[in-house]
Amino acid sequence: MIPHARDYPAAPDRTVVIGANGFVGGAIVQELRTAGADVLSLGRADVDCLDGEAAEQLARLLQPGDAVVMVAARAPVKNSGMLLENLRLLEPVVAALREVRPSHLLYISSDAVYRDSTEPLTEASCADPGSLHGVMHRARELVLQTEVTEPLGIPFAVLRPTLIYGAKDPHNGYGPNRFRRLALVGEEIVLFGEGEERRDHVDVRDVADLATRLVLQQSAGILNAATGTVTSFRDIADQVVALADKPVPVRGSSRVGPMPHDGYRPFDPAATTRAFADFKYTTLTDGLARAHREAGEAG
Repeated sequence: MIPHARDYPAAPDRTVVIGANGFVGGAIVQELRTAGADVLSLGRADVDCLDGEAAEQLARLLQPGDAVVMVAARAPVKNSGMLLENLRLLEPVVAALREVRPSHLLYISSDAVYRDSTEPLTEASCADPGSLHGVMHRARELVLQTEVTEPLGIPFAVLRPTLIYGAKDPHNGYGPNRFRRLALVGEEIVLFGEGEERRDHVDVRDVADLATRLVLQQSAGILNAATGTVTSFRDIADQVVALADKPVPVRGSSRVGPMPHDGYRPFDPAATTRAFADFKYTTLTDGLARAHREAGEAG
């Protein structure tokens, strides 16, 4: 259960988003402002968290009582150097938050913190990550909890999205985002194996909507951002191709190594409904169509 300090949504005096210029951070800033919140957007140009003076710079920008959303990360984490860099990046944030006490803290994490399971994952599932990316997020969750929110006694919420897609995603990772870019220029989509593995994908706007709701109701606890529907990468490619303006071939390839997550990673989204009864996840069909339309408009 996600406890809400506020029975009804109400904007804090100010919300500070650290990592506001990224794909997810930018969507959260936009959604907060749409909801009427006063937002201070902080990107790397404002505070470089790997700079030696970052803690002092951030402390000067924060005000006591700010709600803070921590999104900034170097992701995905592929090696031990990136893991350590992400922990160093968090250090000045922790120091500044301890000096300038916030009213609420929301950390944008990842479903990678969970151990694989054939049963649908929930917020109570074992957080025993099998990847360095998951280790990074779980370590950061614990650092913020033990060094900031518990000592200060402030509400702490963790949002754990599964695979995120959207028109502005810069990462070009395997799946909806890469497939869409290939289809826009008529290039062949090559699947790992036959694209048979099934995963849950969530629209970035849904992630931003949930993050905004957690801020506006000063919520605490852990919430996954996952639709509860798994779709094969082959089906995703076929949907993307159907939206394209020109023919796009899709083919399989020889798979190297085992399928990630044994090819199946389901979620139970019941906690989202319990926390926010009126919230509805965007279907993959609608989300892909919107991303295709927005990318075309931007191009």
